[in-house]
Formats: sequence, structure tokens, C-alpha cells
Amino acid sequence: METSAHTLNDLFAQLGLPDTEEGIDAFINAHGPLPGHISLGKADFWSRSQSQFINEALNQDSDWTDLVDQLDARLRA
Repeated sequence: METSAHTLNDLFAQLGLPDTEEGIDAFINAHGPLPGHISLGKADFWSRSQSQFINEALNQDSDWTDLVDQLDARLRA
């Protein structure tokens, strides 16, 4: 089984966001908790391209999916 070598830092870099641990924590603190009725890709804090990337990662079960799921969980905690 092949596993992704991507990290949460890589996901943030891919999304064009600060990708340091401090930057990730700041983003999560600024945008969480995300209500359960809003899907991650439809949250209002994403740009159009960021939202598209999130949705495609989930819909295509890409190698980013696990990290998108981790981000989703952290935003809802």
C-alpha cells in the first residue's frame, strides 16, 4: 500500500497559506470551530481555488484526502 508523503504543512503550502506550525495553529484558531452543517469545502473563508482543491481532494480520493480530513477534524474540535 502506498502512503502519501505529504504533511499538513504541505497542504497549507499547496493552499497558499502560511505553512509553519504557528501559521497552521493561527488559521485553525481564526476559523474554528466549523459548524457541523457546513462542509469543509464550502466554508466561507476559502478562496474559489482553495475550495475547489479541497473538494477535488475529497471527491477524487487523492493523496491529499487524509490531510484534508485531518484539517477538517481540527477545524471542528
